[in-house]
Amino acid sequence: MIEDPGRACPVGYRYGAGALRAAPAIEAETLYVAGGLYGNTCALDALLDLVALEPGAKLVFNGDFNWFNVDAREYRRVNEAVLAHAAIRGNVESELAQPAQGAGCGCGYPQWVGDAEVDRSNRIMEKLQATAMGEAGLTKRIGGLPMFAVARVGETRIGIVHGDAESLAGWGFSQELLSTDAGRSAASAAFEAAQVGVIASSHTCLPVLQSVPTAKGEAVLANNGAAGMPNFRGTRHGIVTRISVRPPKAGALYGASLDDACVHVHAIAVRYDADAWEERFLAQWPPGSEAWRSYFPRICNGPDYSVRDAMRVAPQSAAALAL
Repeated sequence: MIEDPGRACPVGYRYGAGALRAAPAIEAETLYVAGGLYGNTCALDALLDLVALEPGAKLVFNGDFNWFNVDAREYRRVNEAVLAHAAIRGNVESELAQPAQGAGCGCGYPQWVGDAEVDRSNRIMEKLQATAMGEAGLTKRIGGLPMFAVARVGETRIGIVHGDAESLAGWGFSQELLSTDAGRSAASAAFEAAQVGVIASSHTCLPVLQSVPTAKGEAVLANNGAAGMPNFRGTRHGIVTRISVRPPKAGALYGASLDDACVHVHAIAVRYDADAWEERFLAQWPPGSEAWRSYFPRICNGPDYSVRDAMRVAPQSAAALAL
């Protein structure tokens, strides 16, 4: 029995950074990594259109593609689309397919997240689990997805996780922990153990592009925040991480280039129909509901966070792009 639902991390979520030394299962010249779609079907449509603009580009969903989609049709739409691409599961998919007793939402929330928000997330999960039970075959398939993946873009190894390098629901790659010396030190150790040049994550809801020193030079950590929600104040678009041997032609918010590796890592805007999504969201989560209370202000106006907050790449390793 897990104590403190929503904050504790189930033992089964752990894999350790060394697991990312595995042989790459995905090879691409351009790779899009989308975390935190959160059941936003308008963002899903925009994302698929965006990737289709680059012939040969591959898309990986790195977890929590479900969350707000308690309507059965929306649930099917999201998961059928995800399963047509490479994907790993997040804590949401894990707790839909095989709920750990007492885990709640499985988010592993740290103490800086308030108890009321944790409680609402646990209740959102309960409602989504009811939908998932009615789509048992589909839910079983997403529960069978791996917890991490390894890709190769050009000559660079890419670790793809949902949380951090240790656990599916870890917060080690949150902008809060990466603002501390201890957090940055832990990230460096994780890259050394994983032997990768880039790690793409999400889970923590706020984006960060962080340079990470290693024995082989600067590596890059790209947390895309959320593909299905606004990530910066005053905006109404999501973010996807693009990793490529070529720089992007358009849509980049900021980015970095790995020294001597000819690999470019950028945050790309996912510009979905925000008005249509607001309507779909309210149809599933009306005013006063758990998700409305936790997320509707962000859906309308973005979080209190800026591009300057997210961009943390050493000047010699990166070229910041203007909004």
